[in-house]
Amino acid sequence: MSGTSASFTSPSDTHRTPAGLIRGRIGSGFHPAPHRYRLYLSAGCPDSEQVRRAHELLDLAGFVGLAVLDAAGPTGPAAPGHAALCAAYEAADRSWDGTATVPALCDTWSGRVVSNHTPDILHDLVVRLAGRPDLLERVLRQSQGICSAAYR
Repeated sequence: MSGTSASFTSPSDTHRTPAGLIRGRIGSGFHPAPHRYRLYLSAGCPDSEQVRRAHELLDLAGFVGLAVLDAAGPTGPAAPGHAALCAAYEAADRSWDGTATVPALCDTWSGRVVSNHTPDILHDLVVRLAGRPDLLERVLRQSQGICSAAYR
């Protein structure tokens, strides 16, 4: 990281501001492979909870890594996870402004963020990584219920 002090935002801020979205997709430059991807999530974040539940429902623990970051930011006890996430953002976009959002799906081979757009991440987990397009509607329906409850 080039000396940039990173800040972390909640996904609700991301929903309101499309700037900073990274919308790469598995299957378009990134192919599915075991242990290639890592999800970065934040405890207490509704979007992260959606992705965590999909990861669990699809039994992807042995296929896609999971890192749950705390809200302390880059100086907290989870600093190595935060540093890796910031490096992935910088690798994905050299004009990165230092704001990292979660959830984020990162490619560990290239060191880049693939996507930080929750619907795209959910779709890729279900269809591209788990190979279960039959579960897409169920996962999205469950996710909508989490979002509705969390944003009331």
